[in-house]
Amino acid sequence: MAGDLPDYYFRIRENGAVVFRVDTENRQRRIEMIELATVNVKNGNIKPHGDTALSPAELKAIRDWMAARTALLATRDIDDIHRAVDYLNMTTQWVQTKASDDQLEDVTDDLLLAMHDLRTVLVRRKADRLAKGEAAE
Repeated sequence: MAGDLPDYYFRIRENGAVVFRVDTENRQRRIEMIELATVNVKNGNIKPHGDTALSPAELKAIRDWMAARTALLATRDIDDIHRAVDYLNMTTQWVQTKASDDQLEDVTDDLLLAMHDLRTVLVRRKADRLAKGEAAE
């Protein structure tokens, strides 16, 4: 089992992770996790734990993890948006075919305001992109 373990373990937290070195080379052959640092993927900060001095290999492993984590979160963000489009379509079908008057009374204003807000932002951002494209020509 010890051969299958990674050298580092990243305990995910809201904006990053706590980084541990995984140590199995001890007298009791137990898995020990030595806290190395706290990382923040939003601002790129790497804060060593206590008096820990991070080695170049540890810094590289942390930076590699941060890059992979940032890419994963970006992929999840766009996937969530694609799911939202699907959900909007399913909501439209529900409104058209299944919703009762009471159910519609309960959600119509909230849906209309949210859709108006989204439409306003999308139209503004599209206009900005078109203006940038014309300026580049």
